[in-house]
Amino acid sequence: LPRVGSVSPPSPPAAVSQVTVRDALNQALDEELERDERVFLLGEEVAQYDGAYKISRGLWKKYGDKRVIDTPISEMGFAGIAVGAAMAGLRPVCEFMTFNFSMQAIDQVINSAAKTCYMSAGSIAVPVVFRGPNGAAAGVAAQHSQCFAAWYGHCPGLKVVSPWSSEDAKGLLKASIRDDNPVVMLESELLYSVPFEMSEQAQSKEFVIPIGKAKIERQGTHVTLVSHSRPVGHCMEAAAVLSKEGVECEVINLRTIRPMDMETVEASVAKTNHLVTVEGGWPQFGVGSEICARIMEGPAFNYLDAPAVRVTGADVPMPYAKILEDNCIPQVKDIVFAVKKTLNI
Repeated sequence: LPRVGSVSPPSPPAAVSQVTVRDALNQALDEELERDERVFLLGEEVAQYDGAYKISRGLWKKYGDKRVIDTPISEMGFAGIAVGAAMAGLRPVCEFMTFNFSMQAIDQVINSAAKTCYMSAGSIAVPVVFRGPNGAAAGVAAQHSQCFAAWYGHCPGLKVVSPWSSEDAKGLLKASIRDDNPVVMLESELLYSVPFEMSEQAQSKEFVIPIGKAKIERQGTHVTLVSHSRPVGHCMEAAAVLSKEGVECEVINLRTIRPMDMETVEASVAKTNHLVTVEGGWPQFGVGSEICARIMEGPAFNYLDAPAVRVTGADVPMPYAKILEDNCIPQVKDIVFAVKKTLNI
């Protein structure tokens, strides 16, 4: 509201509303199904049940059996149907109830989807999106808690996106559906119910976020924090804690795992001279490992005043017990500790 006695009332702010990640994904699917009749959604319980996580709520009633398809419990089967449909000119969105189950279909994702465009010398596009929750949820033990960012990020021919906020989720899903390459979209089950501010622009039907571009979520001068998915929120919390102690963190939300936006990371490291990577996945061959290696090999290495530090999940299969689970996933205190270590304070 304008202050009483101000010379001229400020222009009204752009409308911003709180939208959960679940609703942002639902909005994106609805808009793309409406926009392009080649788009369809398939997976376990996506239709009549409105989706295991209610991401596809209302879409079956609106678009019917041909556009929103319930499948049997056979990831290899329905992922194969999605890949074949994409090769034939449709634009399927294939939901895995969790990416841990995508291991049942990994032959379709890698050998059929990722490699076909290259092996056909560009003559066969495979515009399919594989999406669903990735990484740790709560109390679902080792079979349901793995992060696949490093697995799928390893494979040429795929694009891999990993949203944090509602804006990320909507913009990246729409960009993924419109892309002619197979895209793996790694969501976080624990973020589905979390509300984020979404601008009026982000709520428009034409809002897309370019794949392959990171976002600086917070400007800082002392240390660069690079993360993706849910740990971005932990980095923001750690940055707020450290700010009270006079340490200003620059927080980078990768958004895309492949292709990775190293230019943004390098520019930030050149400014802050320190790097900490944060991820929920395992340390060996992880996303943070790749970032550290690329910084080591590139021009930003000359700007580092201390070794880069990785904050990762523990190198164990995920325990079921809550107290052990908390100790296996990076917490705010772990990020604060890593920052102090790299700054030698």
